Amino acid sequence: MSNNLYLGKYRNESFRKPFWDYRIDGAYFITICTKDNEHFFGEINEDKMNLSPMGVIAYILWQEIKNHTVNCRLGEFVVMPNHIHGILILENNGPSTDALSKSEFMAQISPKSTSISTIIRSYKSAVTKYANRLNYPFAWHKLFYDHVIRTNEAFERISKYIENNPKNWQRDSKRKN
Repeated sequence: MSNNLYLGKYRNESFRKPFWDYRIDGAYFITICTKDNEHFFGEINEDKMNLSPMGVIAYILWQEIKNHTVNCRLGEFVVMPNHIHGILILENNGPSTDALSKSEFMAQISPKSTSISTIIRSYKSAVTKYANRLNYPFAWHKLFYDHVIRTNEAFERISKYIENNPKNWQRDSKRKN
């Protein structure tokens, strides 16, 4: 039997930068979409987002990230009908430079509660659990998208983009169709 039989069949390719440590202090622009771009979170009316009960859950649980994640602040955030945009800011979060004992080594190679991937996985899981408990139909797209924000100008531009996302919905949704 070939070792390549299942190569690429069951693993989604990551959008993460392979050389970047996603625990490093910095600002990260995050986009998470719903499965099949389904409008679970509400609708845009007159350039304003009207949240559905599922949208309220997504909003509240995003606000809770800072209460469950060490050294994480929240930047601009918006819930849209079929996705969310948000900025996560990690501070004083850099990986340890201490020499590692065997137990510390195991901790180092385990998933990190302060990494962007772990934060987003926990968020998506919490939203999904609440939806399931309330019998709301809901599913996330398997992946999420991130962008490392490197300058103050980029931070301001992305913050404005997120803030204005509901106002630009009509134009953006026509372009996607």
